[in-house]
Amino acid sequence: MLHISRWMKKEVISIPVNSSIRQAIQLFLDHHIGTLPVVDESNHLVGILRLQDVIDLGMPDFIHLVTDFDFLHGFGAVENQRPDPAIFEKDIKELMIEAVSVHEDAGLFRTAALLHKHALRDLPVVDNEGRLVGIASHVDVGVALLSFWIS
Repeated sequence: MLHISRWMKKEVISIPVNSSIRQAIQLFLDHHIGTLPVVDESNHLVGILRLQDVIDLGMPDFIHLVTDFDFLHGFGAVENQRPDPAIFEKDIKELMIEAVSVHEDAGLFRTAALLHKHALRDLPVVDNEGRLVGIASHVDVGVALLSFWIS
């Protein structure tokens, strides 16, 4: 079996569970990433913060009412609005989602299935104790599978 541990990124940018949304935003900006695993003081995975969840803080409410955006060229003045700065001081616990992960010995198809089931672009990888040891993206899994298929 092809284990995800061979293909995952081992250097993971994560964020402590007691951090603010502002601190998370700075990590997204500094590292150009879309997913932040949220960890406790022992590096155990406790949640996931996605860039999309932070971006949603600034989305206008009508976004949730419209199903087809093809007719819109732009959002007009809404494009220049910023969320209330007080939101950025809130705890990331208010935005993070449940801790979905895959074990480092899991296969590529299990990893792909979890990414798909939970609509994630990146999936934290944990060891037997639930400590964060890596992160695997759709691209990591796809490249691994394609490499195997054509070798």
